[in-house]
Amino acid sequence: MKKNRERFCNREREFVYKFKVGSQCLELRVPLRFPVQENASHLHGRLMLLHSLPCFIEKDLKEALTQFIEEESLRDYDRDAEASLEAVKSGEVDLHQLASTWAKAYAETTLEHARPEEPSWDEDFADVYHDLIHSPASETLLNLEHNYFVSISELIGERDVELKKLRERQGIEMEKVMQELGKSLTDQDVNSLAAQHFESQQDLENKWSNELKQSTAIQKQEYQEWVIKLHQDLKNPNNSSLSEEIKVQPSQFRESVEAIGRIYEEQRKLEESFTIHLGAQLKTMHNLRLLRADMLDFCKHKRNHRSGVKLHRLQTALSLYSTSLCGLVLLVDNRINSYSGIKRDFATVCQECTDFHFPRIEEQLEVVQQVVLYARTQRRSKLKESLDSGNQNGGNDDKTKNAERNYLNVLPGEFYITRHSNLSEIHVAFHLCVDDHVKSGNITARDPAIMGLRNILKVCCTHDITTISIPLLLVHDMSEGPHFKFRILCNRGPKPPGQEPATQQEMTIPWCLRRAELVFKCVKGFMMEMASWDGGISRTVQFLVPQSISEEMFYQLSNMLPQIFRVSSTLTLTSKH
Repeated sequence: MKKNRERFCNREREFVYKFKVGSQCLELRVPLRFPVQENASHLHGRLMLLHSLPCFIEKDLKEALTQFIEEESLRDYDRDAEASLEAVKSGEVDLHQLASTWAKAYAETTLEHARPEEPSWDEDFADVYHDLIHSPASETLLNLEHNYFVSISELIGERDVELKKLRERQGIEMEKVMQELGKSLTDQDVNSLAAQHFESQQDLENKWSNELKQSTAIQKQEYQEWVIKLHQDLKNPNNSSLSEEIKVQPSQFRESVEAIGRIYEEQRKLEESFTIHLGAQLKTMHNLRLLRADMLDFCKHKRNHRSGVKLHRLQTALSLYSTSLCGLVLLVDNRINSYSGIKRDFATVCQECTDFHFPRIEEQLEVVQQVVLYARTQRRSKLKESLDSGNQNGGNDDKTKNAERNYLNVLPGEFYITRHSNLSEIHVAFHLCVDDHVKSGNITARDPAIMGLRNILKVCCTHDITTISIPLLLVHDMSEGPHFKFRILCNRGPKPPGQEPATQQEMTIPWCLRRAELVFKCVKGFMMEMASWDGGISRTVQFLVPQSISEEMFYQLSNMLPQIFRVSSTLTLTSKH
């Protein structure tokens, strides 16, 4: 039957349309290849534009063209059906095989014959965890997670010490070799030693990476099995061992915690909070916060198990499977990995605590790479088809070269998402791709980074993310050179003699004010769009500035925010005597 179908496909037929213009009789002949892939309305519009046809025949031409395509397509279907029946009658096609194929197709496409979806392990575990974290056993869960966290932290500490000792030993060996360079040793000897050092470091890093991976896998399996068992025991009120299982013993971790020297230093944070109302008629209340803090402070766990830290962790755990998720925007380069910059720091924080609900950060990035590869392949094939069809101009060659060059990378303004249950205060990380252009002073509201923020806020509306943290200046670090502090604090007057004029990448006070004003106004517009996206749900937006910003600069930004957003005014009630 496939041969018969191929015989009737890709046939070319001529569409003939006759019409009169005054006393002239004109005829339009258009060859069409069947089956027609293009929409009849689109084809009709192209014919009107290409042949400059008069407007009074537009409706009649569309009806004639649609009727011709329908009639010729129906004839092809009839011929195909007749040829298929003849093949069955002549014995060319096995009747039983044809009947089984039809039965299988019907069963797979009809809902009443479809098999019911079986609940997955992840869904079952999520329901069980959600019940337990909202029960008296919540503190026990947090203590167990903290115990696992301390164990992994100690393992990472041992790894760092061993790597440090190896690098120190290799540094001493290299110094000795460099002293003998040109005497008894050559450049080839130095290169050979450097290659050996690199191989030794790689072997040691791989060894510790495998050990950490194995430890986290064991912890995850033990934790999930314990959670399931505890949930089953809670359903049996006569279980005498239940009280022992959920007994809270937070002090057992303190000695091991205090023994760890790698405790994060808490720097003083500056913070301002605002309540605003947005909307013309139906106003929606939102909360805005301006903070001077490091982005990763919202991800790091504190090793000293204090009550305040536990409350933060409890709030994150309670909202893990809820409609009030917390997100964070990280500015990354176009490579999907965790090898450098803030990507490496973020991956290090993720590795310090086992994720009991979602895949490891490395596994999630591998999935993102596969999705990007598939998307780029699809776009590349469509671009190639458009170029082959002859509808290209002079700029398409540049687009093709750019697509080839960035085949496996994300483009500025695009972002990918990772999910986490092992971070301190966030559940979702948006990795927004930016380039060096964001450090210039001439970006506009149509810049890819700004449009990426808009798309991120739209995802927040559609996926129940009610708290989002955004880098206000679209940079994570303000140290842009050896004279940065001089520029950021003293850039109000004329420049000293002999100093070069400011470049686009100098992050001066005017640069910070312009950038903050742009982001404030754009985010305000995006938040007003949220009302049409989600119906007007109250949200919290946190604007973060780097810790190297001075207090004076911070309070200038704080004074700017109420001028752009409509801040709710407070009422003071006094009693009359």
